[in-house]
Amino acid sequence: MTSSVLRRVARVLTRTERAGLTAGDAGSGATRTRLVVALLRASHPEPAAAVTTVAGLLAWGVGAPPAGVVAVVLTVAASQLAVGWTNDALDAKRDIVVGRPDKPVAAGLVSRRTTALAAAAATLATPALALTTNRAAAAVATVGLISALLYNWPLKSSPLSVLPYTVSFGSLPAFVVLALPGAGTPPIWLVTAAALLGAGAHFANVLPDLEDDARTGVRGLPHRLGAGGSRTAAIGLLLAATATLVLGPPGPPSPVGLATVTAAVLIPPLLWCLERLTNRARTRSVAAFRAVLIIALIDVFLLVTSGPLI
Repeated sequence: MTSSVLRRVARVLTRTERAGLTAGDAGSGATRTRLVVALLRASHPEPAAAVTTVAGLLAWGVGAPPAGVVAVVLTVAASQLAVGWTNDALDAKRDIVVGRPDKPVAAGLVSRRTTALAAAAATLATPALALTTNRAAAAVATVGLISALLYNWPLKSSPLSVLPYTVSFGSLPAFVVLALPGAGTPPIWLVTAAALLGAGAHFANVLPDLEDDARTGVRGLPHRLGAGGSRTAAIGLLLAATATLVLGPPGPPSPVGLATVTAAVLIPPLLWCLERLTNRARTRSVAAFRAVLIIALIDVFLLVTSGPLI
């Protein structure tokens, strides 16, 4: 059923794009390829691939069977496509104002309507794919998707902008665990750690775009805190996620886990000192941003190696 729906939507998308092309160009393979490439770029492929990969690794790490891993990967991939395409369709006018040639919709490589239709198709596909596991897992996956879509509108420019990241990231491991055959309740520490990771990712993700967002009136929580406050929030939340992943599971923390927490705490001041020693103190924000990325990678590693949970 899902594949037939997607095929029909694909035909609609192709007809939509052809409406703006000459008759000779419309049927060319090159045109269709350009459309596919533009849509792929509009989906935010890097973070989409990263989140999907983490979900697949987490499913494998907690002991899901091969079919379960595939179901998790397809569900998360569809949800990421839905969120990315919705974001670019809604932000097209903003991206034009700030001059974003890297955005296919703003650059005129794919229409806003086509991107919106693709987002609708991916949105419908997400719960359908999640239902190949079980209803409880599908419900959680749907909540995570709705939360992420609410970030795109209307929460992106509100003091609650961090909430969708918290809910959607927290729902990811919950979906993975619930998708396991005979799974019980997802561990609270795992969901909490993922939620903290998502909240920290929100502040880190917005940092490079603060100036552009200010020009177009976006006023989420990071914009209200400013660059310094957002860097502090990102590092603090990611450190909290690290500690939760190490100290949350039953039993005493392993030496490796304690060493990981220590490393995560030391990384920000060490990078800052390194920049001071190399006479680049004026770029201290770079040290903070790099620290956020490294701590986030540590958290992802701890998340996907958390092991069987049931």
